[in-house]
Amino acid sequence: MDPFDGLPEPVLKAWQRSAASGRAALSRRSLLRAAGLGAVAAGALTGCGIPAASQSSGGGATSEDHSTEEKVVNFSNWPLYIDVDDKDKNRRPTLDSFTKATGIKVNYTEDIEDNDDFFGKIQAQLRAGQDTGRDLVVLTDWMAARIIRLGWAEVLDQSRLPHAFANLAQQYRSPDWDPGRAHSYPWAGIATLIAYNKKATGGKAVTSVSQLLTDPSLKGSVTMLTEMRDTIGLTLLDMGKDPAKVTQDDYNAAIARVQKAVDSHQIRAFTGNEYAKDLASGNIKACLAWAGDLVQLKADNPDIEYVIPETGYMASTDNMLIPRRARHKANAERLMDWYYRPEIAAELADYVNYFTPVEGAAAALAKIDPDAAKNPLIIADSTMAAKGHAFRALSETEEATYQAAFAKLIGA
Repeated sequence: MDPFDGLPEPVLKAWQRSAASGRAALSRRSLLRAAGLGAVAAGALTGCGIPAASQSSGGGATSEDHSTEEKVVNFSNWPLYIDVDDKDKNRRPTLDSFTKATGIKVNYTEDIEDNDDFFGKIQAQLRAGQDTGRDLVVLTDWMAARIIRLGWAEVLDQSRLPHAFANLAQQYRSPDWDPGRAHSYPWAGIATLIAYNKKATGGKAVTSVSQLLTDPSLKGSVTMLTEMRDTIGLTLLDMGKDPAKVTQDDYNAAIARVQKAVDSHQIRAFTGNEYAKDLASGNIKACLAWAGDLVQLKADNPDIEYVIPETGYMASTDNMLIPRRARHKANAERLMDWYYRPEIAAELADYVNYFTPVEGAAAALAKIDPDAAKNPLIIADSTMAAKGHAFRALSETEEATYQAAFAKLIGA
């Protein structure tokens, strides 16, 4: 059976676009370089604002946990999304230290190239109530929301996550798609901003989506993203609308606004993060961009500037989930909790250059990389945190409707 049977055509097309050109296609720091671009008690958990978990998932009873007799956890993640030893590329220091501390071996696999493709790999097993062979996976918030909605993610045992409960930053604690973080914890945070090449713009700053869409000096030299929530989300913010409360009318108005810029040839293209090379070369003057890319781009090219619009930026997360029927649930929870120790979170953030969701990581990072600890794209200060906005969770019907309109807009 085709794992994508029954999906609305616009959603399927959006997934196919993302596989070829979405944020995940290239956006890890090491890939940019390769391209030449350059303990609290369980009883205190309620006080953290996170409700206690039950012992079963929304989709039915959990499978028998073999964590006690099988000291292993099978972890699927994106490529280039974990720290690697510079001298021995086969070593991942934070995983090695987990094994040393716990005796639990981590079978780490970089087999998530795209949210949608990975969903296709595991969907049939999850639907059938079978173990996927994976105990821990990392998925972007909208896909994590889908899996949780379908009842295919285990409810977490809060008693095994003391560091996570204590150290999860406030802005990540209760997304609308997983209230109270009953099923998930962030691996990293993602910010979508405006970037420009000041040499290409003649020193002129680009500070708003309105400027991207209408400034004659940028005509034909602007790109926006193939990720609907980023492009439309930032446009909504520029219009004074909250993406967390978006209505159909709001969405239609944002689509129309961007369409006008397409029709006038103000926008050159909609891209994944292939924008990075064109921005660095000056082939495009300004664009929407992901913060994880910009840290390295700016380090490699002093002409690259980024701007947090006055209206705010789009914030999203990649999230750790335990698939339903996972064989080593307790071990997976211990590994999730490991990454909420500030010193471990700091090691990870220093390598991947994405937001860390862990309170206390800034002080730990300052000891190993003071410059990184001062970078608001890695450690969000209060101003940065306050300006982040999330796109609300969509129903299946809304997803199909919104994606159809966006696909038409970008010519997909």
